[in-house]
Amino acid sequence: MNLFMELLLFLPIIIYAYIEAFVKLFISVKRKSVSGELVLITGAGHGIGRATAYEFANRQSRLVLWDINKHGVEETAAECRRLGATAHAFVVDCSKKEEIYSAAEKVKKDIGDVTILVNNAGVIIAADLLSTQDHQIQKMFEVNILAHYWTAKAFLPAMMNNNHGHIVTVASAAGHLATSFMVTYSSSKFAAVGFHKALTQELSALGKDGIKTSCLCPVFVNTGFVKNPSMSLMKVLEPEKVANKLLEGILTNQKMIFVPSFLKIHLILEKILPEHALAALYKLQNIQFDAVVGYRNRVISD
Repeated sequence: MNLFMELLLFLPIIIYAYIEAFVKLFISVKRKSVSGELVLITGAGHGIGRATAYEFANRQSRLVLWDINKHGVEETAAECRRLGATAHAFVVDCSKKEEIYSAAEKVKKDIGDVTILVNNAGVIIAADLLSTQDHQIQKMFEVNILAHYWTAKAFLPAMMNNNHGHIVTVASAAGHLATSFMVTYSSSKFAAVGFHKALTQELSALGKDGIKTSCLCPVFVNTGFVKNPSMSLMKVLEPEKVANKLLEGILTNQKMIFVPSFLKIHLILEKILPEHALAALYKLQNIQFDAVVGYRNRVISD
C-alpha cells in the first residue's frame, strides 16, 4: 500500500478521535475502584506524596509508604491508619538503587505484589548550572528519574504476569516547559515525562492493556522545596489540590494530568508561536523564586 493510501485511511481515524474526545466532554467518565489495591508511594513523608496517601486511604487502598525521612513517613502511615487503611512505612533512600531493590524484595515477600506504583520522590536544587555542584546534579537524576527505572523493574513483572496495574510518574510542568535556574531539575523531569511516554508505548506494543500509566505535571506546589515561588498567570498550588487531581486522573486512567489543566494551552502555544512571541509569553508569566546564582542567594525573575 502506497503512502498516499495509508494517509487517506488515517484520516477517518483522526476524525473519529476528535469526535470521541468532544463527546467525552459531556459524558461522565467511569471511575475505577482502588479499594484493596496495594499502592506503593515514594516520597510519602511530605507534600504531594503524603496528600496522595491520604486520598488512597480514603478509598480503602492498602498502602506501602517509602521516604528517606523516618518521622515524616511514620506520621503519614499513622494518619492513613486513622483513616481506616492498612499502611506500612519504610525508610528508603531513593537515590540508592540497592536500597530500592532491597526494600522492594521485602515488600513483595512480606506484604504482596504492588498493583499501583506512584513514583513521587523528588529532589530540587534551584541554582544556575555553574553553581550546581556535581553531587547535586547526580542526586537529582538519581531520585527524579533513575529511581523510576529501579521501582518499575522491581514491581512491573508481577503487573505484567497479571496484566493488571497502574504506574504513576510524578513529573512537573518543568518537564514540558524549560525553566531558568532549574536546568538540572527541568532536565530530569523532561526525562521522567519521556520515561512515562516510552513505557506507555512499550506496554501497548506488548499487549498489556490492563496496565495503565499516568503522568502528573503540576506547576509550583507549596511544599517548601522551592523558596518563595510566585507566578503572574497561575497560583502556587497546595499539595492537597494536586493530590486530588492526581487521584481523579488515576481513577479515570488519564495518561497526562496537568495541574492546572490549561497548561495544555501553553504547550500548544509553545509549538506554534514565533520565537519572539514565546519569549514575551515567558516574560509575562513573571516566574519568581529564590535561587543560587553565582554562589549568591537572590530572587530570580524569569
